[in-house]
Amino acid sequence: MDYTVHASSTDVFGRVLLDARDQHVVVDGPVANGCPGEAITPAELFLGGVASCAVELVQVLARQQGVALAGVTAEMGGTIDRQHEVRDDVTVFSSVALSFVLRGIGDEDAAALVEALKGR
Repeated sequence: MDYTVHASSTDVFGRVLLDARDQHVVVDGPVANGCPGEAITPAELFLGGVASCAVELVQVLARQQGVALAGVTAEMGGTIDRQHEVRDDVTVFSSVALSFVLRGIGDEDAAALVEALKGR
């Protein structure tokens, strides 16, 4: 499956309009870069994309395995430590953490679903 997005600068410095199919999202660079910082930032959008993918895949895995999952919540956080950069040529997260709450199932099924996700 192929995916394409289109990002364009706007009349506001540091504000970007992101288009995917017929969907539109306003993205702001962070205040630290002299940008508005009012809308979702690229870093938040990246983390949100990963967390959203994880939630969707846990649902798919539960359905495939016949597990009666009532719902999934994921929280993902990341840190960019500019004092101890991982690389000097690009900005990358120094650390990230992803946690889940899986509703309607027991700990054993929940652990199995998360392990299956890790293998994807």
